[in-house]
Amino acid sequence: MLQQLHHGLIVSCQAPVDSPLYDPRIIAAMAKAAVNQGAVGVRIESTDHICAVREDVDVPIIGLWKRQFEDSEVYITPTSVEAVAVANAGSDIVAIDATLRPRPRGEKLADIIQKIHTDTGKLVMADVDSLEGAIAAVAAGADLVGTTLYGYTEDTKHQTPPGFDLLQAMVEKLEVPIICEGGLTSIAMCQTAFKLGAYAVVVGTAITGIDLQVRAYVKGIR
Repeated sequence: MLQQLHHGLIVSCQAPVDSPLYDPRIIAAMAKAAVNQGAVGVRIESTDHICAVREDVDVPIIGLWKRQFEDSEVYITPTSVEAVAVANAGSDIVAIDATLRPRPRGEKLADIIQKIHTDTGKLVMADVDSLEGAIAAVAAGADLVGTTLYGYTEDTKHQTPPGFDLLQAMVEKLEVPIICEGGLTSIAMCQTAFKLGAYAVVVGTAITGIDLQVRAYVKGIR
């Protein structure tokens, strides 16, 4: 299945919860449109959306579930409960926050990854913000690693995605597939990511983020 993603474009089809686009049927239509035009995979948030997309596409789905907990800043598939639910909803790969930050309920990353592998047989994508986090995630059993959270955590908020420096470091250090995700806003950026050794790229807002794109244009015009 990973071979299907190699050197391809994965489209993240998501929408803010207060957007009229936040509807399983609309997200599924986005995903199908992306696949029809050559996307090798899609990244989908929430179980309802994953179920809807699974009915319409046969490419690999990277699934996640964003949930907030008071005792942790981790929000991308933060516990084993969300991880198993995402897998059972139809995801082929479960994306989880694999930063070095404390997790909700005191769960350990290795335990969550093992549970995903053992209970569902699905692969795990570790979303990280640093090389140290990536190394720890692979040691814990992650099957692929993404630069997803570079620039979005307290430790990296001074950095601006895409994390090309992190991407290059992970490619040199790790043997699992490395996915470049976050801040890719042009074809040229994607080409750079592949030149640096990315296994695949994930593009979201620049393609499917209507709400954020329109807001940015309106703000710029005003």
